[in-house]
Amino acid sequence: MSSVSMNNAIKTKPIMVLQQGFTLIELVIVVVILGLLAVTAIPKFLDLTDQAENANIEGMAGGFATAVSLVRAQWEAQGRPKVSGKNSVIYDGTTLILTTENIASGIRPGYVTGLTTGETLATFTTANCLEIWQNILQQPPTVSVTVTDTSRYYASVSGASATKQCHYYLKVTLAKDASGNAVAPAASSITIGNSFTYKPANSEVIVYVNQ
Repeated sequence: MSSVSMNNAIKTKPIMVLQQGFTLIELVIVVVILGLLAVTAIPKFLDLTDQAENANIEGMAGGFATAVSLVRAQWEAQGRPKVSGKNSVIYDGTTLILTTENIASGIRPGYVTGLTTGETLATFTTANCLEIWQNILQQPPTVSVTVTDTSRYYASVSGASATKQCHYYLKVTLAKDASGNAVAPAASSITIGNSFTYKPANSEVIVYVNQ
């Protein structure tokens, strides 16, 4: 048997792998593509933010109006009870004071005004607005009568007698000062931020969207 000559053995050459980085042209193309994506995506993102804020105030106003109606319905169903001469009802374990009818002033009976006062609307204040918010809604968002704290909503009151109304603003939609802090809108302003009003004289709830 003949032996295989080493000269006939298959010889292999090492393969050299070259590693190269991106060329300047490729980097420029990547930057341009990222820029185009940013230009088209950012406006859509901002638009989605506005839509979310609009949906927020509309949802809160709808829930608020429903709660006001439920309080009135429970009061009617129980035969229009009174406590210390005031229209009142125990709603979800909390005693609420309701409006006293005054036909001459246009005040209808049975709409929530707070925990202890406000039935004639003569003494109705921002404190009543806070009491209503915190006691007719299930797990309500935080609300305050100042715009400088961390609460999500700002509450104010405007009007006189039968025209008195609570005004609830979504703080994130209010105008900002030079330091980026929310600025309290003028009383009863309906052209700044997203908000809704509640008029206890007739249970009217109106939404204002300014986004």
